[in-house]
Amino acid sequence: MHTPVALLLELGLILAALSLLCALARRFALSPVPLYLLAGLALGEGGIAPVPAADEFVGTGASIGLVLLLLALGLEFTVPEFTVSLRRHMPSAGVDLVLNAVPGAVAGWLLGWDAAGILALAGVTYISSSGIIARLLDDLRRLGNRETPAVLSVLVLEDFAMAAYLPVLAVVVSGGTWQQALAGALVAVGAVGAAFAASYWWGHHLGRLVVNPDAEQVLLRVLGITLIVAALAETVHISAAVGAFLVGLALTGEAADRTRAVVGPLRDLFAAVFFLAIGLSIRPGTLLSVLPPALALAAVTAATKVAAGWYAASRDGAGAQGRLRAGTALIARGEFSIVIIALAGVHDDRLGPLVAAYVFLLAIAGPLVTRFTGGAPAPPQPQPPSAPAAEQRP
Repeated sequence: MHTPVALLLELGLILAALSLLCALARRFALSPVPLYLLAGLALGEGGIAPVPAADEFVGTGASIGLVLLLLALGLEFTVPEFTVSLRRHMPSAGVDLVLNAVPGAVAGWLLGWDAAGILALAGVTYISSSGIIARLLDDLRRLGNRETPAVLSVLVLEDFAMAAYLPVLAVVVSGGTWQQALAGALVAVGAVGAAFAASYWWGHHLGRLVVNPDAEQVLLRVLGITLIVAALAETVHISAAVGAFLVGLALTGEAADRTRAVVGPLRDLFAAVFFLAIGLSIRPGTLLSVLPPALALAAVTAATKVAAGWYAASRDGAGAQGRLRAGTALIARGEFSIVIIALAGVHDDRLGPLVAAYVFLLAIAGPLVTRFTGGAPAPPQPQPPSAPAAEQRP
């Protein structure tokens, strides 16, 4: 079998560069995510060192990276405790929707866009990046914090909302009827409910299937099941990330411990590729002309995300510092906004550059603001191998 030399060389150079950037970020107690995004911008089309041979691998690897990030996040919680958290945060989801979708809709109206453009921009400003935030919480060692269930509940409810939103957007962009849009949304919401119910009632059987003395067997089984569930989720217009998160929730006890051990290094590799891919998807030349409106929109919606996170964390009884950490953690936008560009960008060529600049600003600013407003990362605390995540949270 012949392997293209250019592919091997470009991938080798990319991974070596990401390693150096990661070491630099760790040296200053920062998350490496912003540096990975900047590296992607430099290596993409129009950047200083394009890597065309690696594009296909990076695109595929990014999808796997998002799935593994959310799988790992789901492993930190159990279905019953997370179900309680979701119920508690239904009002938080409403506040998040109003505070963050409205600025995008208003901005689209002020720019003179039609209904499809307004709807698209409202979705862009509403949805946070599950992938970036999952990695950020892990980097800053905040998975056990009191406010973290509030952050995760808001993220998952946003992803559930996207299941209804994306079919509606696709129909509106294509010029379809509102009846078609409503039908697509109802099917997607029903599928989300069925998937969550399956995870709640039958998820415990998954642990028995996964547990095995052989680490290789555990890795192959978990990865295979997760990718299948993620694919099924995408088929019915649910995010693959939601499917992976539900698999993680369903694994508890020994199954969760073994999965964390074998999946961790693979997650770190593909997560780095995921962040790189977001940067690669943005052309540097398109950013300057739309920077002023993107900056204004980013400033407004960063503040509204902080307000939404503050409110959500307050419902869990978090103190002022925890509420601030929750709010700043939600600032970053990312993968869903790129999906929205793909759906609506062909309808209005003004949307792509503005959203790209907006996403890039908040994908970089979000992790930095979170790091410097929430206090230094806590030193890692050793935990008994079998202790569930719920018992580790103060």
